[in-house]
Amino acid sequence: MLSILNFVIGLSSVLLIIVVLMQNQGSGLGDAFGGSAATNTYRSKRGLERGLFIMTIVLAIVLVAGSLARIVVS
Repeated sequence: MLSILNFVIGLSSVLLIIVVLMQNQGSGLGDAFGGSAATNTYRSKRGLERGLFIMTIVLAIVLVAGSLARIVVS
């Protein structure tokens, strides 16, 4: 049981990092590590952006739940 929880925690943390880097509002992953001076505009999330936003929330919940479950089990 503990090894399954460790796998879930590890996988969800790696996926969460990837999803957060992918939802950068600039022109790509290059802006995440020293971005350009793009103007900030407020707009609604559509399509892939909305999916990545929801996936970020779900993965964060899975990570926290898995971590709490690991504390309870051990």
